[in-house]
Amino acid sequence: MNGLVSACLLGVKCKYNQGSNCSDKIADLLSEYHLIPVCPEIMGGLPTPRVPAEVCGSRVITEDGRDVTEQFRQGAREALRLAKLYECRFAVLKEKSPSCGSGKIYDGTFTKTLTNGDGVTAKLLKEHGICVFGENTPGLLEALREKGKNNEF
Repeated sequence: MNGLVSACLLGVKCKYNQGSNCSDKIADLLSEYHLIPVCPEIMGGLPTPRVPAEVCGSRVITEDGRDVTEQFRQGAREALRLAKLYECRFAVLKEKSPSCGSGKIYDGTFTKTLTNGDGVTAKLLKEHGICVFGENTPGLLEALREKGKNNEF
């Protein structure tokens, strides 16, 4: 079964600060699933490193006040294109991210305050029926197995 994964979770240094969020737990999923790494920010044309951005209402704004909504939307469209191309049924994405966050994202004040909501890519994937998980979803591997076994994707 194919799925998307935030590239930073596999160790790709594509975070805004040129770091990664490498997770052995996520890398372990490679033994059971074919994961397609994506970084919507880079796929939307943003550089690494880049100024941090957060979702502010319906826009994505950088800490220095630039509107990067269109780059985030373009990256989300590219991630969706890959998901369709590879028939991905799920995505494991970086939590809290303005692109990949699912359920909780930073609130746009740049104070590390969380609010309910989805990042641009997570929202688009969900709208197209792709099941989105965060990297810290309790029992992630078991949840993926169970949903797959029950044809819930």
